[in-house]
Amino acid sequence: MDKFLTDQQDPKAVEKVYTRLVDLLTTGEEIVYIATQKKPLVNLLPDCVALTNKRVLFFTPANLGLSIKFIDFVWKDVVDVHIKEEIIGAIFTVKTTNQAEMGVDYLPKVQARKLYQYAQERKEEERELRRQRELEEKRAESGSFNFEQSGTAQQSPKPAAEEIYAPPAPLPQPITHEEPKKDELTEKLKKLRTLFDQGLITQEEYNAKKLELLSDL
Repeated sequence: MDKFLTDQQDPKAVEKVYTRLVDLLTTGEEIVYIATQKKPLVNLLPDCVALTNKRVLFFTPANLGLSIKFIDFVWKDVVDVHIKEEIIGAIFTVKTTNQAEMGVDYLPKVQARKLYQYAQERKEEERELRRQRELEEKRAESGSFNFEQSGTAQQSPKPAAEEIYAPPAPLPQPITHEEPKKDELTEKLKKLRTLFDQGLITQEEYNAKKLELLSDL
């Protein structure tokens, strides 16, 4: 665990996150970095961000520090990562393919930069893997099309005198178009973001409410 304390991380916060992470790791998953929030004046219950080779996880203390909640995103679903350096600390934010967004403020700048650096490397790797998958799918589709075309060309027509029994075709079913339901979660996230942008709620309140909404997925 000492390797996660090289950038002035909060030892107690890292210990709690590390203990929880060990139970969450899947086969072949390794912890890469842990960053801890450093709030000005009082820093009793800091939020944390942990990166593994498979996921990015956000941890938020609950029940006065007696428990800890988390939400995770696999790297293939992460479309953007961003840091914003301020006078005191920096904000690290992750956005996903389903428009979910999660961030932690008051991170020491050196920790936020390392989070950003590794996240960008993972994004590049995932982008290359996605490109390879798309190429393989296109090749597979192209091969299937050529095979069907070739098989059709080799078929010989049936003799005209040959009678072939065919069962009656089923009656066509009416096509109904169901109007897509409005994405309630997306609307709630947008409203929550609006409250935060207008300064009506704090970053901590924003993160806690977003964690609550996303945990229902």
